[in-house]
Amino acid sequence: MALKNFTMTAARPLPIILLADVSGSMSVEGKIQALNQAVREMNMAFAEEEAERAQIQVAIITFGAGGAHLVQELTPAAETSWQDMQAAGGTPMGAAFTLVKELVEDHEKISSRAYRPTLILVSDGQPNDEWQAPLQALLQSERASKAIRFAMGIGADADTAMLQQFIADPEGKVFEAHEARQIQQFFRWVTMSVTSRSRSTNPNQPPPNQPDIDDYEF
Repeated sequence: MALKNFTMTAARPLPIILLADVSGSMSVEGKIQALNQAVREMNMAFAEEEAERAQIQVAIITFGAGGAHLVQELTPAAETSWQDMQAAGGTPMGAAFTLVKELVEDHEKISSRAYRPTLILVSDGQPNDEWQAPLQALLQSERASKAIRFAMGIGADADTAMLQQFIADPEGKVFEAHEARQIQQFFRWVTMSVTSRSRSTNPNQPPPNQPDIDDYEF
């Protein structure tokens, strides 16, 4: 019992922050329902991971009607209580970039002993607010610039060029989902990546020999 308590205390936070498009266009073709299911499954999978070196923590920022909102504070995955997102409004992605930068740079919410955060951006459209400056501020910030970033564009209207700028890695790839099931496929791949990190000897680095999403069998 004493050893178990010591292990839990020694585990360092591994922050996962989702930026989810909940604009009105996400309400069609089962997009928002698939996204809600995928996030629920991701949280459940993270909650089952034993925190030996890394305790997976999840925060969710949505952007849609009324702007960008932190709808789930950074919380240990085992303690999350998911409420389905509703889709409405425009696509204020720039506001979401500002929120995530503030969260990552907040040393009270993400301590200095935390591992590099993972940022996951999901959108089915194009930003309709000023996004270039907030994105550059995010990419140039001291801590957020070191984050591992994933992005998924849903449907033909998604701005994959902008999503590629978010990744800011010439070897990084924007995953494109053209049907609802591919949303869940993307989140399962991200979940596999994060859980592999949490089990590795160095959770600050992506796991070696991780299969490309196109080669991963679900």
